[in-house]
Amino acid sequence: MTHRLLGCWMLAAALVAGLCLAAGNAMAQASHAPKTRDGHPDLSGVWNGAANQRVLASGDKVGLLLSAREGTLVNFERDNALMRRMDPNKPVYKPEFWEKVQKLDQSGNTEDPSYGCLPLGLPRMGPPMKIVQTPDEMIFLYTGNPDTYRVVPMDGRPHTPLEQLDGTWKGEALGHWEEDTLVVDTIGFNDTSWLDIGGYFHSENMHVIERLRRDGETLRWQATVDDPDVFLKPWVMNARVLRRNPDPKALLEETLPCSERDLSHLVTKEHH
Repeated sequence: MTHRLLGCWMLAAALVAGLCLAAGNAMAQASHAPKTRDGHPDLSGVWNGAANQRVLASGDKVGLLLSAREGTLVNFERDNALMRRMDPNKPVYKPEFWEKVQKLDQSGNTEDPSYGCLPLGLPRMGPPMKIVQTPDEMIFLYTGNPDTYRVVPMDGRPHTPLEQLDGTWKGEALGHWEEDTLVVDTIGFNDTSWLDIGGYFHSENMHVIERLRRDGETLRWQATVDDPDVFLKPWVMNARVLRRNPDPKALLEETLPCSERDLSHLVTKEHH
């Protein structure tokens, strides 16, 4: 009997060890990112899938990812906005700008530039939906309103002096690698776009740093916004995690053109 029990325990231990080894190998494989010829992680592909985890986003792509078991959003636009307003991670403005933020928020239906078919701008546009990677530049493609793109040089050039830049929605982006993380440094913005709903405006002195890191078939994107003209401290936005489309022939769907027809019919200031 003793020998039989000992044999059972040894068999059980072997099975557990085998399962742990298999799990460890699976985790190691999942965290592996394929490399390009120059030795950097390969970020190319279509990243239009949502990872199977809860991510409260600070932009306009997806507010809260809910599985079918957790429930569904009854009114996506309204519930999405409520979820984002509940997020405690908000930009911290200098006291003299609190009133401006509140007034913009109260009149968001008419003041938010995105509601009038203007571009979302960076960083509100969020992570790219497709990446084309070369040794000298990264090309980011986005879907939304409107469809847009960014070309990020990777050749080590310095930024153009800020006083020589004409502010734009997407700014001047330059990229470099920090180990296996792609870092995109952007300056040279206009002050028209918002960072998110809630009246979160910014100045032309805004500085955005994005970090993108691949982990297996997922891509993690996170942006840090620094605006010393209006912020008390830099704002680290919530990270977003996207899943790579496994179809090698996957294409981005064309977004229908924006045609604003609602503003003239608004009768309340109820937020989207």
